[in-house]
Amino acid sequence: MLQRLQCRFLTAALLLCLLLPTLTPAETLSGQVKWIYDGDTIEVAGVGTVRLLGIDAPEHKASQRDRYYQRWGVEPCTLRQINQTGKNYLIESVKGKTVLLKTEEKKRDRYNRLLAYVYLQDGRLLNRMLLERGYAVVYRRFDFEQKTDFLKTEELSRNNKSGIWQ
Repeated sequence: MLQRLQCRFLTAALLLCLLLPTLTPAETLSGQVKWIYDGDTIEVAGVGTVRLLGIDAPEHKASQRDRYYQRWGVEPCTLRQINQTGKNYLIESVKGKTVLLKTEEKKRDRYNRLLAYVYLQDGRLLNRMLLERGYAVVYRRFDFEQKTDFLKTEELSRNNKSGIWQ
């Protein structure tokens, strides 16, 4: 019986050792924002391309994603306008500035972009700021730690007719 327990323990320990490299804890990084791709994607020096976790901003040209917004009654011309407004807001807010990046357990998306909450030097969360202004909506497809808070922020933005919700 003792040998059976030892064998099970060793098997479990071996499996854990094999799985540990795939389980990556959240981490905190920082760097200077070098480029703004669009309303939810930036380039951070020493880190690479960063996708703002939990939000989705309209694309600069028509895409299948537009159908999601149209279900909310948002016209394509509004989407293009908000795309540019959101991108300009990011340029003014963070380009050339140092930001703090906090990841969750799932660190990368299917395009290998780092998924992160982006904090300004004064502690404000950029992801939430974009939701408040109506420059982005909550990315509902996947769960993330701040989803409940983000959904409440989006609802306030919608009620205030901010940005995309005008």
